[in-house]
Amino acid sequence: MRTYCIIGDPIEHSLSPAMHNAAFRILNLDCVYIAMRVRSNELEGSIRSLRASNIAGFNVTIPHKVAIIKYMDRLDNSSAIVNAINTVDVKDDKLIGYNTDLYGFVKPIKDKGISLKDKYILLFGAGGAARAVIVALVNEEIGSLIMANRNIEHAKQLIEILRSNLRIGFDVKFVELDYARRYSKECYMIINSTPLGMRYERLPITSDDISSNSVVYDLVYRPMNTPLIEDAINASAQIIYGYEMLLEQGAKAFEIWFGREAPRDIMKMALLGGFG
Repeated sequence: MRTYCIIGDPIEHSLSPAMHNAAFRILNLDCVYIAMRVRSNELEGSIRSLRASNIAGFNVTIPHKVAIIKYMDRLDNSSAIVNAINTVDVKDDKLIGYNTDLYGFVKPIKDKGISLKDKYILLFGAGGAARAVIVALVNEEIGSLIMANRNIEHAKQLIEILRSNLRIGFDVKFVELDYARRYSKECYMIINSTPLGMRYERLPITSDDISSNSVVYDLVYRPMNTPLIEDAINASAQIIYGYEMLLEQGAKAFEIWFGREAPRDIMKMALLGGFG
């Protein structure tokens, strides 16, 4: 039996085991997928343990997507550009880092026929997930970006890191979280890449701060209806749920590991079943 896993902290909310184990069952693969809580001060030792255990591959979530880079033997192009990893494949005892968040973020947007070209975007967060989002926004040729973060300097540093790998051709404005509502109603898309909402914490905007003509995309997938999603529903905005990105990045990881098309319908059913 081949073993796969996801590492992060917190990890008890993860639906990745349900999604991937459902894929293994339907395809009769002799594999199992588990969740492992790994604290930040345990990351180096955990990577050594995973190597020693002959792990077949693993996913990476908050807060390790950036810190784990230094433990990789090789990076694919997407993870090198994004400077963050969420998927690791093991080949000939080598750890190869990938970033499927980039694909996972964009696919639901494309599926809904949404164009971001020249659009005004509000992004909450400046962590590992935000890196993939910003690269995607560059590729989609947006008009301008508002970055709202608790620490503005972290957001500025992230943009400078990404500028070294790609050309950011739009204006970027940095604001503290509490000032985001000054801009949110003017934005075509509002994206949450922070963990806020995972335990029903609220972002500093309400339904009154969301336009009915906007698209709201919350990368938090559990609960499905985060406070931001509920506010978007009340504002009659278009919604992209976090599970949609989770499904697509997970399917892409599956395809990296197995070199075959992922059973998306089965994986989606497992995800939705996980919400009860």
